[in-house]
Parts: sequence; C-alpha cells; structure tokens
Amino acid sequence: MSAASVPLVTDIDGTLTNDEMILDPRVGTALRAWNGPVVLATGKVLPFPIALCNYLGLQRNVIAENGGVSFVESDDEVRLHGDRKAAQKVADAYVEAGYDLGWGTADLVNRWRETEIALAHDVPVEPLEAIAAEYGLEVVDTQYAYHVKAPDMSKGNALQSIAPRLGSDTDDFVAIGDSQNDVSTFERAGTAIAVANADEAAIEAADHVTDAAFADGFLDALDRVDAGKW
Repeated sequence: MSAASVPLVTDIDGTLTNDEMILDPRVGTALRAWNGPVVLATGKVLPFPIALCNYLGLQRNVIAENGGVSFVESDDEVRLHGDRKAAQKVADAYVEAGYDLGWGTADLVNRWRETEIALAHDVPVEPLEAIAAEYGLEVVDTQYAYHVKAPDMSKGNALQSIAPRLGSDTDDFVAIGDSQNDVSTFERAGTAIAVANADEAAIEAADHVTDAAFADGFLDALDRVDAGKW
C-alpha cells in the first residue's frame, strides 16, 4: 500500500459481497493490507460488523444500523445515535394497518436492533413511508431492506463521531458504497466511490464510479486509490 495512511469507510452488503450478499473472500486480505484505519459501515445490527471484523482480523471500528450505533475499538465504548421507540411505533402502526415486516416470526433482522426498524424489501413501501412521515421519521432504501429511522441519523453523522476518535477528519476518508444510505458518508469523505451496481443516489453523490460491480468494484477502487489515480 502507499506510504500515506488513508482512513477508509466502506459499506458491506453489495460492496464487499457478490449480488447474493455472499462475502468475497478476497476483501479480507485487501482490508488487512490497507494502510490506514478501516471502518465497516452497515445497516445491519452491531453484532454483524463486529463479528466480521473478528473473522477478518480487523480492528473493530464499525458503524451499524445506518449510523444509529458506532464503536471504535481504541475507546471501547458503544455509542448510540438514535432511539428505536419512535421507529417501533411506525412498525406497530404498519402491522395494525394489515401489513407485515416480512421477516417471519423470529425476526432476527430486528431482534438486536437498538435505533431503527428494518423491513423486508418486498413489502409495500408507500404506506410505510406515509406512516413514518406521521411520526416525523423517514424510510431509507438500502436495496436489500427498508429502514425506518430518524432523519438526522445517518452513516455520515456517525462517521463525524468516529473520525476524531481515529485521529482523522472526515474529509481524510475514502468512502466506498452502493446505495442511498451511503450518500451521507460520500458527502463527508474526501473521496467518494460508488461501485458499478450502486443505485442512482449513490452514483450521483460519488466522485468516482468503478467499472466493475460488487466486490470486484471495491477491489478496483482500492487499487486506484493506492495508485494515486483517485
């Protein structure tokens, strides 16, 4: 890797994976070799990125629940940047209106969620958005799920909390992602890169777009940054 230490914040699903959300085995080697702090930022609950860091041999620097939760290994403190209560009211009203969250009885997607509620990507979204608006919340589409959350809760705002704890400014970061929930990190990072499979919002917010999709695009982005091309 290049001599300069460059902090990296990257999405997981659709960015470090293939189109079936299976982690590409090459990304672990690439992330361990990266010359700078690495932050994994996801819409999933905290145990997922923590476990991924453990298995990939990375420091546990993570943003979970679309910015609702953050953790930096060096200060050993889980920080919450949102509250699940209002999102739960939206979910309850949605169910009372005759809809379903889409995850089955166990609902492992929301079981450990602390600051938002996620719904399956095949549920009707328009009534969900209408109910969320009544509670002053928003619905974010990550391409894999719908997330009901506070408008001021985002990966980008969580990055602002994490960056100084890693000895960096947000504009020192390279950000890589694929969807609407990555736009806020793109807006704060010095270099924003969307992989080719990214949605329109992410592509419009990015400084660069890779030719390759999913993990192939992620690895290409790292190579280009390392070579000083981006």
